[in-house]
Amino acid sequence: MSDAAQPTAAEVRAAAEAVKTALDRHLAAVERRSGEDDPAVYEAFNQLAAAAEVYDELLYDRYDEVTPFEIPGTEDALPPYTGPEEPNALSVLIRRDYAVAEPQRLLAHAQRIEAAEGEDGPAASGTIHGALGLLFGEFEPDEIASRHKEFGLEEGDSTLWVTASEEPADPGEWLEAPFEQVDPQSVVCRFDVSAVFDDEIDDVDDDDDEAEELEDDLDTDLDEDEDLEPLDADRR
Repeated sequence: MSDAAQPTAAEVRAAAEAVKTALDRHLAAVERRSGEDDPAVYEAFNQLAAAAEVYDELLYDRYDEVTPFEIPGTEDALPPYTGPEEPNALSVLIRRDYAVAEPQRLLAHAQRIEAAEGEDGPAASGTIHGALGLLFGEFEPDEIASRHKEFGLEEGDSTLWVTASEEPADPGEWLEAPFEQVDPQSVVCRFDVSAVFDDEIDDVDDDDDEAEELEDDLDTDLDEDEDLEPLDADRR
């Protein structure tokens, strides 16, 4: 970023004051909360998150520094549940991402599927998209998830949302656009799996491993010292 585009010190200071004000408002909303899903608390949370994000960006642009804390962004936070208290129907929305890690393995599986079906016509197993069509046409998504390495796929992020509704949808009603009309306020729960979380766990494990190695080294040094005979103060 050029010097001309950098925020002024006054702008950074004003953003810091906005964070302080948002903190006070959030605490006041929490102290006055009327229930678990108080909309005032939710709104104060969003305002605090937005103010903190602005301050963090200006602080970095001006001083090349970051804040030591992170407030989850509003884009990732679900709003309070406002769906039916006693839902009569539910929908399970699932997204799983994969990378085609071993194309030849994928193509080989598709060729075996095609050979077993014995259909005439141009082979679909000669292309990656054709092989994927054969694979997902032959196996259930859950089976592919459990056997993805066998099919030459590498697992990525995944998410599962459970939404509630008053009545089941009419057959064929949403098939053309299955994910367009999802109301975040009808989400009962969600479960996310991401390599980001795994990396954080791995970092902790690496730190623990380093600490254990250091302890082992210290124990080894102590054991070696125990083998040494103590010096006799009277010996010349």
